[in-house]
Amino acid sequence: MSDISFRRFLAVLRKEWIQVRRDPMTLRLIIALPLMQLFLFGYAINSDPKHLPTGVISAGHSQYERTLIAALENTGYYDIRPLASEAEGEKALAEGELLFVLNIPPDFDRSVDRGEKPTVLMDADATDPTAIGNATAALTSISAALTRDLPPTLRERDASPPFRFELHARYNPEQLTVLNIVPGLICVVLTFSTLIITTLSITRERERGTMENLLAMPVRPIEVMLAKIVPYVAIGYLQVMLILAFAALVFQVPIRGSIVLLVLALGLFIASNLALGFTFSTIATNQMQAQQMAQFALMPSILLSGFMFPFQGMPGWAQFLGELIPITHALRLTRGVLLKGNGMAEILPQLWPIALFTLVIGLVAIWFYRETLD
Repeated sequence: MSDISFRRFLAVLRKEWIQVRRDPMTLRLIIALPLMQLFLFGYAINSDPKHLPTGVISAGHSQYERTLIAALENTGYYDIRPLASEAEGEKALAEGELLFVLNIPPDFDRSVDRGEKPTVLMDADATDPTAIGNATAALTSISAALTRDLPPTLRERDASPPFRFELHARYNPEQLTVLNIVPGLICVVLTFSTLIITTLSITRERERGTMENLLAMPVRPIEVMLAKIVPYVAIGYLQVMLILAFAALVFQVPIRGSIVLLVLALGLFIASNLALGFTFSTIATNQMQAQQMAQFALMPSILLSGFMFPFQGMPGWAQFLGELIPITHALRLTRGVLLKGNGMAEILPQLWPIALFTLVIGLVAIWFYRETLD
C-alpha cells in the first residue's frame, strides 16, 4: 500500500469544502435540524400536563361545593369552567374542548352533613390516557380538603372521606394506550409518506433533465400541481384503508363513527401534505435538499401535534405552533370519529384549519412554480 499524501488529502478536502459552500441551503438545514430538535425536546415537551380544561355542573354554590372546586384548582391540574347543563358538558367532551366534566349532585352540603357520603361524578376524556393520568390520581387527595371544613362533631363521628369520586373514563374505559396510538398512526403514516414522496417530484424532474420538457408543455401551474399530487392522493387513501383494517382486526380499535366521513376528511389532510411537499419540491434545487426540508417539517409535526406527548402539557407558544400544523387537527378528528363517534358537526372545527392551510400553501406552491417557469 502506497503512502498517504497529506498534500493530496488537503486538496480533496479543500474541494469538498468548496462543494459544501456552494450549497448554503443544505448547510443551513443540517445546522438548524438538531438545534430545532434540542429546542423542542427541551422546552416544548412535558409528560405531566397541568391546567386541564374542566367543566363543572353545580346546582348551587354552597360552602362545601366551593371548597371542593378550590381544592381541584389547587392541585394545578384542573382549570375550572362553569357549565349550564349536562348536554353542554357532553358536547364539550365530544369536541375536545374539555377533558373533564365534574357533576356535583344537588343538596351536596346536606348529604355531607348527614353522613350520606354523596357521589361526585367525574367524566374524563380518556382518548389520551397519558394526558389525564396524573390529574385523576390527584383526586384521592381532594376529600381531605373538604374533611377539614367539616364541623368537629362530624369529623369525630366518622374519619372516612365525606364523599367519594366516581370516575367515568369516557371513550376508552380501560384507558388503553393502543386506542390512542393506533388512530394517530393513520395521520403520522400519511404525513411521512405523502410529504416525502411529493417533495421529490419536481426535484426529480430537475435532476433527471426532464424539467425542460415539463416547462415546454402548454400547461398551467395549477394543472401541473394537480397532476403531480392526484396519484399520491390515491396512494394515501390506500394507506388509510389498510391501517383502518389492521386497527380494527388486529388491535381491536372501535370504529364508532362514519368511515365515509373519516375518509373524506382525511382526503383534505392528504391534500395539505401534498401541497406542502410540492412547495418544498419547487424551492429545493436537488433531492437531498428536498428530503432535508421534509425532515425539518416532520419533526415539529410529530412533537407538537399531540401524537407522542400530551398537547395540553406544552407551553402556550408550543400549543400555538401546534394549532398551525394540519396533523394536530387530523389527529383530533380521527380519534373523534373512531373513538367518540363524532359526526360532521363535531369535526368541523378541525376541518377548517386544515382547509385554510391547504389553500395558503397551495397558493405558495403555485407562486414558487411560476418562479421556476421564469
